[in-house]
Amino acid sequence: MKKIDCDVLVIGAGGAGLSAAQAAASAGAKVLTVDREEACGGVLCQCIHNGFGLRFFNAELTGPEYALRMERAARGSGAEIRCGETVSSVVRRSDGTFEATLFSAADGVTKVESRAAVFTTGCRERTRANIAVPGDRCAGIYTAGSAQKLMNLNGMLPGRRALIVGSGDIGLIMARRCRWSGIEVAAVIEILPEPSGLPRNIAQCLRDFDIPLLLSHRCRKIIGRNRVEAAEVENMTTGEVMTFKCDTILFSVGLIPENELLKAMGAKLDPATGGPGVDSSLQCSVPGVFAAGNSLHVHDLVDFASLEARRAGESAARYASGAGLPAAELPVTCSRTLKYVVPGRCAAGESCEFFFRPTVSCRRAKLSFLADGSEIAKKMCVSVRPAEMLTMKADVPAGAKNLSFELEECK
Repeated sequence: MKKIDCDVLVIGAGGAGLSAAQAAASAGAKVLTVDREEACGGVLCQCIHNGFGLRFFNAELTGPEYALRMERAARGSGAEIRCGETVSSVVRRSDGTFEATLFSAADGVTKVESRAAVFTTGCRERTRANIAVPGDRCAGIYTAGSAQKLMNLNGMLPGRRALIVGSGDIGLIMARRCRWSGIEVAAVIEILPEPSGLPRNIAQCLRDFDIPLLLSHRCRKIIGRNRVEAAEVENMTTGEVMTFKCDTILFSVGLIPENELLKAMGAKLDPATGGPGVDSSLQCSVPGVFAAGNSLHVHDLVDFASLEARRAGESAARYASGAGLPAAELPVTCSRTLKYVVPGRCAAGESCEFFFRPTVSCRRAKLSFLADGSEIAKKMCVSVRPAEMLTMKADVPAGAKNLSFELEECK
């Protein structure tokens, strides 16, 4: 059995994990990054479309190009990266250090000892089972991400005529990808009265290709015994039921942060995000454990996930070195017009970047930061909608006892 010692263990080598590794190694820590896939990049490797890196690299890149740049930066900073390694458990020992158990085809079992751990394990897709669509378990049913991998990495077509359930960004991008590949797209249906994906994807992936988007519609039943033959779609407003002939159905109905390892460690999860509750250092309820990226909360852009993970890597390196972190004891709350705020705790006197997910749609809104009921900072937001994350940098005043954020529509 192999044994490896490091200062910071980063679990997951996607955009967030590589950013955390680069930041921790640049801060002087000995970093080991592990990923169960055979190559770095996570889901970026199958995203062959462009639009990545505009904020992080100030360049428009494809997913694989973004992943390659991140990998080079992480390795260049001195971080070790091991792919094809699956982490089965992470245990915090009585002395405050961590022991992780890794499995791989090449090395069997490997034990890793570290002084801090960063979880950047990404998220998984919600499936047909999560939304309970009746019908037989026939061939031709995929999540949008699995179909994307099948097409972009394996060079295979999932079918000839597709119906896409849900207007998440992956589903919208796959609608366009299907059309490019000669697959007819019957429609994209969305149970909500507004799209779940980014406006740019609605325009570039649907409108530019004349693909119908049916809002307030749900998939009522899948028809087919051996292979999908059709789907019943119900108009939630009128009750009208339509039948769409198709041999393929792609589900793009949301993402779930992947945190099974953290739950096993006893980390407290935030029901609003599905990820762990963290403070301004992105430290979880378990001391020495940090989280960032989609395993913390689902991001719109990998650029935001990478920027956030940089802070997690720096905090982990500082913790591993024995230097203290800010005593983040002030809870942060938000109004009902915001689904959540991350981080949920911070320290008085520090500067922090906060992330939000709105629950309302409006053309203009004011995001206010309040300390003890008094507004100390504000940000005007244009075209607010649940599909787009909001961010705000703010200085926490010394002596503050209660911190909160409010989002109000401007009429």
